[in-house]
Amino acid sequence: MTESGVWFRRYARTAAPRLRLVCFPHAGGNARLFHGWAARLPADVEVLAVRYPGRVERMDEPCVESMDELTDRISRALEPELDRPLALFGHSMGAAVAYEVAARLEDRPAGGAGPALLMLSGRSAPHRTAPTALHRAADDVLVAGATRLGTLGGDAYAVPELRELLLPVLRADYRLIETYRRERPAVLRAPFVVYAGDRDPAVSGPGIDAWAELTEGGLSVRSFPGDHFYLAPREAELTADIAQRLARLATARPV
Repeated sequence: MTESGVWFRRYARTAAPRLRLVCFPHAGGNARLFHGWAARLPADVEVLAVRYPGRVERMDEPCVESMDELTDRISRALEPELDRPLALFGHSMGAAVAYEVAARLEDRPAGGAGPALLMLSGRSAPHRTAPTALHRAADDVLVAGATRLGTLGGDAYAVPELRELLLPVLRADYRLIETYRRERPAVLRAPFVVYAGDRDPAVSGPGIDAWAELTEGGLSVRSFPGDHFYLAPREAELTADIAQRLARLATARPV
């Protein structure tokens, strides 16, 4: 399997997409969060859902606990996909990962335009995020801290067999995002869209607005009813908004 095939679950409705949408899951999450998106987006948009190590098909691989390592590896895996314009969407931890991947793509030695659009969901700007240390906490405290934000339905951590599988991944992802620091965040050329649930305890107005300091392309903000995981019950509305924004990239040149 190619490096791209290892890192991305591909949802395509055409062999010749106009652009690619790369989607980054949250802490503890996996690519299946985006399995229904391709059917809701225009047929000429190919969805690449990022498959982090340590879960589902990559269960036998160790989780990556360094932001630099994770984003370097994803950026390299994206190289074969740069023959089409690229847009990135990341939720929660995935928003920070998407931002760092975008920074690497804009700064790569080969040059190029970088992503045409960066969509950031459920996370404050990296230089305005309050520090936490849940990855050092006891299991019950870590789970409580994660689930207070909301859930995608059900309580997988209440099932002993699932808890045993999910907890190491959750802890590793929290270690990655809680130890992630950028003293001088990169200012990107790509325009940003920030999405959030209107009852999300993890983000604030100032934290959302601070993303404007990291883009030369302008910032748009859109909120939906819901908590941190608004994007599941509001999938139809969210993907409709994304589809409209991607349609405006119809004349974007390849990255």
